[in-house]
Amino acid sequence: MQVREAMSNEVLVVGPEHTLRQAARMMSARGVGSAVVIDPDSEGIGIMTERDVLNAIGAGLDCDVERTGAHLTWDVVYAVPDWTLEEAAVAMARGGFRHLVVLDGREVAGVISVRDIMRVWAAGRMVATG
Repeated sequence: MQVREAMSNEVLVVGPEHTLRQAARMMSARGVGSAVVIDPDSEGIGIMTERDVLNAIGAGLDCDVERTGAHLTWDVVYAVPDWTLEEAAVAMARGGFRHLVVLDGREVAGVISVRDIMRVWAAGRMVATG
């Protein structure tokens, strides 16, 4: 199975000037564990995860003041839609993260998470044993 079949196509996008609280509220409302951060003044694409928010809170930072641009990963590992789920899982394990931004060319096509991969693999096992 390929990444395109398991990824979330609807991507939450926030800007680097959103506060951590704003980003956390949007992530919570959408039921996602990450947001893609696109800076219109930069060519890069970053990712902010629930872990980034948790680390900021744990450090005693004010979530109404701190901006996403200061608490995200700019050095993103990208997947492509035609990767296998195994390739995505290996990239996540190797990098120690749970989300991959999926690029189709230079455009964000989706996000795939460990949860997405587990859901597909579990469904496949249930069908195989069922």
